[in-house]
Amino acid sequence: MLANQPLADRMRPRNLDEFCGQEHLVGKNAVLRKVIESGNIPSFILWGPPGVGKTTLASIIANSLKRPFFHLSAVHSGVKDVRDTIEKAKKQQFFNQPNPILFIDEIHRFNKSQQDSLLSSVEQGIITLIGATTENPSFEVISPLLSRCQVYVMNPLDEKELTTLLGKALKKDTYLAKYQIEIAEDEALLRISGGDARKLYNALELVVFSESTETGSEKIVIDNEKVLKHVQKNLALYDKNGEQHYDIISAFIKSMRGSDPNAAVYWLARMVEGGEDPKFIARRMVILAAEDIGMANPNALLLAQACFDAVNVIGWPESRIILSEAAVYLATSPKSNASYMAIENAQAMVREKGDLPVPLHIRNAPTKLMKDLGYHKDYKYAHSYEGNFVKDNYLPDEIKGTKFYDPGSNPREDEVRKKLSNLWKDIYDYEI
Repeated sequence: MLANQPLADRMRPRNLDEFCGQEHLVGKNAVLRKVIESGNIPSFILWGPPGVGKTTLASIIANSLKRPFFHLSAVHSGVKDVRDTIEKAKKQQFFNQPNPILFIDEIHRFNKSQQDSLLSSVEQGIITLIGATTENPSFEVISPLLSRCQVYVMNPLDEKELTTLLGKALKKDTYLAKYQIEIAEDEALLRISGGDARKLYNALELVVFSESTETGSEKIVIDNEKVLKHVQKNLALYDKNGEQHYDIISAFIKSMRGSDPNAAVYWLARMVEGGEDPKFIARRMVILAAEDIGMANPNALLLAQACFDAVNVIGWPESRIILSEAAVYLATSPKSNASYMAIENAQAMVREKGDLPVPLHIRNAPTKLMKDLGYHKDYKYAHSYEGNFVKDNYLPDEIKGTKFYDPGSNPREDEVRKKLSNLWKDIYDYEI
């Protein structure tokens, strides 16, 4: 093991028992562990944030099953690389030997033709495909390939798991063992890791190296102040594996939410110059338009969706102009999260109250029996009344009068509030 290897690589687990986290998948009697132990694994996709063990898990599976293992990165590989690897995989097949595993990291970055090139080999069992993605495979993996794969969701590591990893590194890593390291405070280390083991190890290694360089001492006490000082000072080094991608998209979203078009365009430029996938950027803007602008300017969602569609058609470099226009529009739009909070509130009620019955008068009544049971009886058809409105109850009786949507404070929703107040006075509390 080389001294210049990153700590995250030096601490990479070699088997499932050393693997930390994802108990729902690889813990005792968990679904993926059972599949692995059966020796008969299907093709599948691991979906989760960075640093949770997707690559490591794929490698452990190949080693434990003694399968040939091929590793491609979708960032650096094309159709030729895929076909060459499949040809190598074919040559590994002898008699009844299990098929090789092809692991494709960041499979969401493969375009349609690249993903198409995998189909027949997966279908014929020439390879077992394991894909890793940080993006929702429903959007990024073509349907024919997705239908041939299981999807397993991997979660960010929690505080307990991160603390366990810290302890293992201090105890087992031979290079850290040269120092007398005391962790007086770990809150900053855990916080900046964001549930990412690689970030945690990068930060720990950076702080130890920086402290030993500054003090010349082998005795190192780590506290929150030292962690923040060294990580902020050496952000590029700390982020050497590319996790800053998530920090920059976060800054981009927060800038638009904060109505700062200048900052939004700056972070957009950072992503453009860094080669970010334009669909990734556009999709985040569609989400922001609904979550943070909502009814304050419903046209924002239309424009964001139009941006997403246009980016798919236009391509680089012109797409950057479309993204810029959309980012400026969203940043300068009035903001409201009222629609977002409405569904949050409604879901909370569903979880609390369960499946409450639909009131009889608004149930469907396609059969005579249903009509005899009172389905649809006394339903008031709104268009039969003046102004196409009639006051009625559309919620389950147990939560009648519960207000989930509370209009935001902006010109458009002020008008919506007035309208709702007039229509629903004495039912919902829409004070003007």
